[in-house]
Amino acid sequence: MDPSERYCYNPVLRWNPEVEDYFIKAYGPHHFSRISKALTRPSCYSCIRVNTLNTTSDAVIEKLQGIIQDSGFQNGVDGINLNKTELKDSLNDSNIEVEVGESEHDMNALKGSFENGTISKCQIPGLEYVVFVKGSGPHSTDYDYAPERPPKEVIVSRKCAEAVLRGAQVFVPGVMACSAHVEKGDLVAVSVAVEQPGVDGGWATGITRGTVLQGLQTDPHYFERSGLYIGQGTTMMSRAGIFRVLQGIAVDMNNRIFNLPSFHDVLEGEIFLQNLPSIVTAHALDPQKGERILDMCAAPGGKTTAIAILMRDEGEVVAVDRSHNKVQNIQKLAAEMGLKCINTYKLDALKAVCRRNESNGMSALCSDKINSCTNIQNSDLLRLHEEVSSTTVEGLDADTTCKEKVSNEKGNDRTYISKADIRKNMRRMRNGPGRNQCLGGRAEPSKGFSPNSFDRVLLDAPCSALGLRPRLFAGEETVNSLRSHGKYQRRMFDQAVQLVRPGGVIVYSTCTINPGENEALVRYALDTYKYLSLAPQNPRIGGPGLVGCCEFPDGYVEEWLRPGEEELVQRFDPSSPLDTIGFFIAKFSVGSKEV
Repeated sequence: MDPSERYCYNPVLRWNPEVEDYFIKAYGPHHFSRISKALTRPSCYSCIRVNTLNTTSDAVIEKLQGIIQDSGFQNGVDGINLNKTELKDSLNDSNIEVEVGESEHDMNALKGSFENGTISKCQIPGLEYVVFVKGSGPHSTDYDYAPERPPKEVIVSRKCAEAVLRGAQVFVPGVMACSAHVEKGDLVAVSVAVEQPGVDGGWATGITRGTVLQGLQTDPHYFERSGLYIGQGTTMMSRAGIFRVLQGIAVDMNNRIFNLPSFHDVLEGEIFLQNLPSIVTAHALDPQKGERILDMCAAPGGKTTAIAILMRDEGEVVAVDRSHNKVQNIQKLAAEMGLKCINTYKLDALKAVCRRNESNGMSALCSDKINSCTNIQNSDLLRLHEEVSSTTVEGLDADTTCKEKVSNEKGNDRTYISKADIRKNMRRMRNGPGRNQCLGGRAEPSKGFSPNSFDRVLLDAPCSALGLRPRLFAGEETVNSLRSHGKYQRRMFDQAVQLVRPGGVIVYSTCTINPGENEALVRYALDTYKYLSLAPQNPRIGGPGLVGCCEFPDGYVEEWLRPGEEELVQRFDPSSPLDTIGFFIAKFSVGSKEV
């Protein structure tokens, strides 16, 4: 094999065959091929949202210019071509009609944003607080190959490689394999282990961590690495050290295929690194001062804080997530940005609505009753732990005590306490409060909210994430799993519809290219709730949605948008000149809910 072909970056994104056929029907073969290729590469710029409550775009640009000059980062990207013809070609396909008209002004403004050097301010009206930092790539790298002397190599995991392509270093946990006799300070070629088809029909890398590489064709994974070299770096520790320690930088990437500056821990409280479509999503919601707004799946908090800033920190933004740690991360981000209007709760979005009390017809929340039950259970658990501890000291078996306790509780109609809860509480008492409680914050649990209690609701739904880039593997998703995502999102949307008041707004967004999670959700929403209607979005820089339907081999028909609806949603195509992640935004106006 020609070394120039092997030691390069030219990945082919693998899909489940049925999923690939589905996307080809949706986009057409040529368009989907462009999308697949774009997904394997990072965007050629970083998008930064400025916290306008603490600073200004001009001040941030001045600081970033100094940071970039000190770091020696060099930019090699020419101006991004965003003319009307190319935008139409990139979004158009044989089965999709596209008209670019009303968004042309915003497109020209975005084009102008990239013509003012490495760091520039967005020129789209209303988005002047967004700053772009251009990167460069793909670059060719000379790995100093010789047939009798192949370069020393390091293979990293796919997740590690995707982070490296976005500007990160190679950290110890991401290293899968390494050449023999690698010492600290050696120059190594870095490649990525991507899942391959297995004999059982699944996918696996087949590489055991710590594998020794010879760099010859006799290596079992020699040909799998062809076209998957992501750059060159200097080892920060020996081979033995890489596989002995648990953390630290293993390889300092000083010669990358894509050169993007890292903004980790830079200007905390002043900036937030965020994809452009996510910023547009907050604008589509159009939050107003004094309103009560719900962010249903808020982690990691980017859109939550963006909404709060657009409201000038006046009103209430309720941010919920079902993960305790993620809720604490939202709290931390809000504190860094000095935002006071954000209230966070631990809550599953599928249980966001607290039903009315049917006995008296009142609209009061159910939380008081549930909280009282929780307090009783907690007190029982603590008392039970004390009883178990004392009897254990006396030599009695904890399981016996548990059975006796449960028997007594059943006789008294008390709450059942499982043995798992007992063990969990005993571990907590023995090991201390743990990381979550040591952070100083607390994820307040919630039992839901009253119907019609929010002016606006944002549902940035958990999804297949098939629009995130760079992505080096997509074979894990099947047609059935994609359908499951859609069902899950419809259940969340049902909750959102109940929570928003008549006259309010719902914004639904995903970071996937799957029409079943995007246009199909819009179809479901409009057909199920007659008082919902699609609303215009501002700014509008994304392309139109997909019109029509798709029939699957099993007879299932998935309906998308109808003619006239496609211009009221925004679909961000990763293969378009915008060079964003794959993303989708739909905005609904809520009419009178009375039948």
